[in-house]
Amino acid sequence: MEHSANYLVLIPLLPLIGALVLGLLHMFTCNKKVLPEKIYSIIACIGPALAFILATQVFSALKSMPEEERFLSQDVFTWFQAGDLHVNMGFFADPLSALFLLFVTLIGTLIHIYSIGYMAKEENYGKFFAYLNLFLGSMLVLVLGSGPIVMFVGWEGVGLCSYLLISFYTKERDNVLAGNKAFIVNRVGDLGFVLGMSVLFWGIHTTLDGGAFDYLHIRENAASLSAGIGLAVCLLLFVGACGKSAQIPLYVWLPDAMAGPTPVSALIHAATMVTAGVYMVARFSFIYASYPAAGNIVAWVGILTALLAAIFGCFQRDIKKILAYSTVSQLGYMFAGVGLAAYSAGIFHVFTHAFFKALLFLGAGSVIYALHHEQDIWKMGGLKKKMPVTYVLMVIGSLALAGFPPFAGFFSKDEILFLALAKGHFWIWLIGVSVAGMTAYYTFRMVFLVFWGEPRDKKAYDHAHEPPLVMTAPLIILALGAAFAGFLNLPALFGGSAVVSHWLEPSVMEAHPHASLFLEFFATVASIVVVIFGIYIAYKKFACKPGGPKEVEYSGFCKWGYNKFYVDELYNAVFVQPYIACGRGISRFFESKVTDSPTRAAAWLYQFSGRVFKAVQAGYVRVYAIYMVAGLSIISLFLSLSF
Repeated sequence: MEHSANYLVLIPLLPLIGALVLGLLHMFTCNKKVLPEKIYSIIACIGPALAFILATQVFSALKSMPEEERFLSQDVFTWFQAGDLHVNMGFFADPLSALFLLFVTLIGTLIHIYSIGYMAKEENYGKFFAYLNLFLGSMLVLVLGSGPIVMFVGWEGVGLCSYLLISFYTKERDNVLAGNKAFIVNRVGDLGFVLGMSVLFWGIHTTLDGGAFDYLHIRENAASLSAGIGLAVCLLLFVGACGKSAQIPLYVWLPDAMAGPTPVSALIHAATMVTAGVYMVARFSFIYASYPAAGNIVAWVGILTALLAAIFGCFQRDIKKILAYSTVSQLGYMFAGVGLAAYSAGIFHVFTHAFFKALLFLGAGSVIYALHHEQDIWKMGGLKKKMPVTYVLMVIGSLALAGFPPFAGFFSKDEILFLALAKGHFWIWLIGVSVAGMTAYYTFRMVFLVFWGEPRDKKAYDHAHEPPLVMTAPLIILALGAAFAGFLNLPALFGGSAVVSHWLEPSVMEAHPHASLFLEFFATVASIVVVIFGIYIAYKKFACKPGGPKEVEYSGFCKWGYNKFYVDELYNAVFVQPYIACGRGISRFFESKVTDSPTRAAAWLYQFSGRVFKAVQAGYVRVYAIYMVAGLSIISLFLSLSF
């Protein structure tokens, strides 16, 4: 049974209205600061906060329903109809989308509040919050869309907003290039999404029987897909997911996205955009469940991305890039989970990751704010004395990211690894455990270099201080999530209160393997051991060394890791430059042969006509009289012959 809810449209609409109001205010005041920043701040935070309240209402309404009836829908209007294709502009909530709504709106609201302090006195203050509201509203359209086409509207919206926010500081060329890179790479992935939707519709349109092209009707008719078409749909949709969620080979845009303001990085990495690909695969779990080969590809791409990004993260010096590669790596874990049909485990890791990654990015923002926008951890050190609250909060986030018990990342990450082992994917488990050790290493390498030891830039250190309360309060709330969210889905080894797994059962299709407690105990102990080992190596290498890191650490393999195995340079040589050269060649051909030819022909015609008429302009009256007589004679002859 399906239930209607006429307030679903308000959840994305509230931030979108906020974006419109803020944009108009910014446009009409021409950034002359006619209005105080407080007005912009209040308008910016109202929409996300009200959306969070409505999200709790959705969650409560679904919770009160029987499990098999946990669906809410609202069709706003019929968008278009063409032949068998019938698309409603509608919204749809089930346990999966409700879970996303909760953390997206909560964390989005906290990031908006944090931004009030971080972006104070910045130029284009109103425009920044307009983009931020638009970003959040687009993500909510993506999550709540009743079908793949409505989802695609939000999908493109977050892609556009990422471009606008990454290149927000337009005076710096590198920022603009980073925004362009994100936009272009995502278009490659979006092509896969569009093709996947098209093939899906082509495969089931004969069985829709006039029904709308939405998730409910697709799920009812998915069995009519032939094996080849179903596999193609899974793989094409995953190409789209790789672009949006930064997986091999389309991961290269995300680290460069750090060019934007730090709150933008937090929103992209924790609550919007990069989790969209995982959400899409989980949303189509009823198709992926029938094609385990596609699921295996998803899992292997995910775990290899996790490994590659972890290697890169071990050698970065920019505090935001370290966290960026950790996001790419953690997304790899999530895809490994959903690829192995452990959907609840993958989504649970999305949930916990949102808290500790937002905490870490905003904590890094507080450090950058205190050090007057210094981001190089080589130039930091000793900050735990100056920023003790930020230090404690960053340690909580780091322990959660490293997967140290009992913090949130431990339970969600270990559930994925255990299920990989239980389902017989030993190599995926082994790579995942290795990545866990590297994650612990580079995370605490960052902590030790930033907060421990002696300051390596005395001038910046002397000016360091705790950020204002408007920036610290959101971190405290996020720290509670990073510390305790993992207890919502305890494995059997720890009592088995799998609240999130049970909640998601009506939305995702997964088979729970029967595995012994000993196997779970072994997987858990192995994970804890490598995490402790990774932290210990970081401690010995960076916390116990006087004078901080040495440049020699950036020679040989370390230099390759720091330069990301020169993948960007390879892409530039193999794809970007040939594409630019091809474009220039085609442009020159079309300009010379197609576009300019009619123009040149017209110019020649005018010149020729001018020369002809110039010849008859002799300048003598007698010549003009002869022309007149000749003309009158011709007219007379014509008239006489006609009659």
